[in-house]
Amino acid sequence: MRPSTVLLARYLGILLVCTACLTPMFPFALASGAPGAPVSGRALPFAPDLPAEATVDTQPIPVMAYYYIWFDGGKSWTNNKRDWPVLGRYNSDDRKTMEQHVRWAKDAGIDGFIVSWKSTYQLDKRLAQLVEVAAAADFPLWIIYQGLDYERNPLPVEHIAADLDRFIATYGQNPVFTRDGLPVVIWSGTWEFTPEDIASVASRVKGKLTLLASERNLAGYQRLAPNVDGNAYYWSSVNPDTFPNYDGKLAEMGAEVHKNGGLWVAPAAPGFDARMLGGERVVERNDGATLRRELAAALQSAPDAVGLISWNEFSENSHVEPSLNYGTESLAVIADLQHGQPPTMLDFDSSAPATTNPTDMTGLTVVAAFGVFFVISVMALIKRSSARPA
Repeated sequence: MRPSTVLLARYLGILLVCTACLTPMFPFALASGAPGAPVSGRALPFAPDLPAEATVDTQPIPVMAYYYIWFDGGKSWTNNKRDWPVLGRYNSDDRKTMEQHVRWAKDAGIDGFIVSWKSTYQLDKRLAQLVEVAAAADFPLWIIYQGLDYERNPLPVEHIAADLDRFIATYGQNPVFTRDGLPVVIWSGTWEFTPEDIASVASRVKGKLTLLASERNLAGYQRLAPNVDGNAYYWSSVNPDTFPNYDGKLAEMGAEVHKNGGLWVAPAAPGFDARMLGGERVVERNDGATLRRELAAALQSAPDAVGLISWNEFSENSHVEPSLNYGTESLAVIADLQHGQPPTMLDFDSSAPATTNPTDMTGLTVVAAFGVFFVISVMALIKRSSARPA
């Protein structure tokens, strides 16, 4: 084989490898929908047998979506997932991803995010960036403080108090967090702490935070009521059609919180599936009907806010973020109730690997550069071969 042929084969191999690696970076395109624009992907189902109360206008009641900043790119998306974002397997460090999340959420009628946080270097950095993004968009934030570790054991009380002190020092006066002058912080996992534990932290932050418990039943809340400013119930796994007195439980908890002058945050989720985490329960989404049913029940409990579970909890499949399996289905339901506008899905290939920033054209630029280099090389080789004597 001639040297020129070998060189040509090498160039061709380089071009094919680069094309294979970089082309999948552009599997889809999304745009914020203009008013009246059609929504492609899964159609929004308007089931005729849905309860009439599901059409209640929720505009006066804030809808706050739980938001997670723990994603580290590829490794966060390889385990325990059945669905993935249309934005790709992103890293929570990426500012453009945060900006797109806020834009989509706000357009659909979501009023803010409840950010999952405890003080670590990585989460502090990501929270700071999200605060900048939210402030630029006039998009409120609350905090759900993760009071349990990965094994679901309670963190030391002094550790929690120190984290909240740090949060107050950094964001206590930041307008993106303040509600009636104070940031709202939900203490996740309060059922694992004694009333004395809760009281010791609550007294330390009194007048600086609106501190909510996260109790899961009436007795749990009553146990802590003297020391907290309300309750936010994170109930993602309920099947609203089979749980006995589902609506009544929420209404009872809401009434008790209000009797104590507290803030009541009622839960609503689009569905649930934690089988990849070892669970067995599955709550089907039913083409958006489950979310409508849970929103209706939440609103009947006279909440001060609805805690939407969740923007991006993909391991439990309670996410409303546009995804490969469900498209914009959940955001369309929310937008219908909130008089908002879900994202318009123009085109995407659900089988292709995704990228953090679908508008970044760097990959195509590299492919084009290799293409030009390849063509020039081929022309030079042809010219060289033609010039040689037979």
